[in-house]
Amino acid sequence: MFIMTLEEKVKQVITELRPQLMMDGGDVEFMGIEGSKVKVRLRGACASCPVSQITLKQWIEKTIKERIPEVGEVVSV
Repeated sequence: MFIMTLEEKVKQVITELRPQLMMDGGDVEFMGIEGSKVKVRLRGACASCPVSQITLKQWIEKTIKERIPEVGEVVSV
């Protein structure tokens, strides 16, 4: 039986979300985990987009937390 680590689970969800961001010229990169906090870096068009924090919290964080309940927060670094 294969058990995924928290990092592997987060990376899998991010991999699934990336194509939609890339369609708009953006991207998200996994940077690490500190406790229950996932750190990501918004790139491309997402890095300078005025609504990037809404994308981060209302879509990226929401999706990750729904699929991985042990994640408490997703922050951009």
